[in-house]
Amino acid sequence: MKISAGQMRAARGLLDWNGPKLAEASGLSLHTIRRMETLGPERSTAANAQAVRRALEDAGIVFQAEDDFLGAGVRLKK
Repeated sequence: MKISAGQMRAARGLLDWNGPKLAEASGLSLHTIRRMETLGPERSTAANAQAVRRALEDAGIVFQAEDDFLGAGVRLKK
């Protein structure tokens, strides 16, 4: 499942992380994080998108896919 720019921003919000924190956790530059949150992760490399997803999931984020009733989302693990 690919994640969206909105899911990235929402995940950061749930974790109370700022852009620099996500950049540090993912090993990417702040410029790359901002670009991905503006234009979407699909406009970056697959490796960058995976690094962001891994960093957020390692911090406790669960990404939820869109289904017939609800849009894509994020939540925290228990």
